Amino acid sequence: MAGITLTENKDIMIANRLDKLIRNTGFNGNISQLLDEIEHNKKFTTEFINTFTTNKTHFFREDFHFVDLRDRVLPMFEKLNSEIKMYCSASSTGEEPYSMAITVKEFSSTLRASIVATDIDTEVLQYAVNGVYRFQKSSKEFPEWIKPQKYFKRRIQKNLIGDEILIKVNDDIKSMVTFGKMNLNDDEYPFDDEFFDVVFCRNVLIYFSSEDQNKILKKLFRLLKIGGTLYLGHSESPQDLINHSKRVGQNIFVKQRNIL
Repeated sequence: MAGITLTENKDIMIANRLDKLIRNTGFNGNISQLLDEIEHNKKFTTEFINTFTTNKTHFFREDFHFVDLRDRVLPMFEKLNSEIKMYCSASSTGEEPYSMAITVKEFSSTLRASIVATDIDTEVLQYAVNGVYRFQKSSKEFPEWIKPQKYFKRRIQKNLIGDEILIKVNDDIKSMVTFGKMNLNDDEYPFDDEFFDVVFCRNVLIYFSSEDQNKILKKLFRLLKIGGTLYLGHSESPQDLINHSKRVGQNIFVKQRNIL
């Protein structure tokens, strides 16, 4: 289905999430009966997938990737006066693709850019589309070169904790990002080969088996243009792509040739 791999030491987490699934669906039966409905009658499959996806993220996570995007990649497109097309392959609640968009705007207000962001979890996709986030003013979530007030509007909200505020992504940033549902474990992706100039695939491969990781990476690599950049999470390996790309930074790879 989703291809997510859960090891044996996750038993307690799995049990807790199955209990949550029964509560959320209002299913009148036990866990075994619910799983039978999912497997054989395809009921509650969306709810099941949403329950088992992990969505830990924040703005400008591993910010050195956004510095590389700003300092190395974007100047090439500004020089060519060309639009840059980017893909965020596991967008979660939206912080990553919005960070990509903010990086573009911080670099240039006139550079044309479009970002496609997908996730398998429909709940987090809706959260991302809404673009409203809790933010602690004392946090170091944004790097020093970003001024959040340029890209977010503050919203008035009661019952917040400490120095917490609500911030909403500005419309000009939201307009750069298109969100959609997609399963990285699908056999085919709904994009043309060599369509994107940049692909972010960070901190999601760790939830797949090593074999599935390699398959996903190859499918993503086909979407990337020659000379395009692939960003991976800090604990993720390029696997077979290492022979077809050039490492230019910390888990930053430039595509040199296609995989036959």
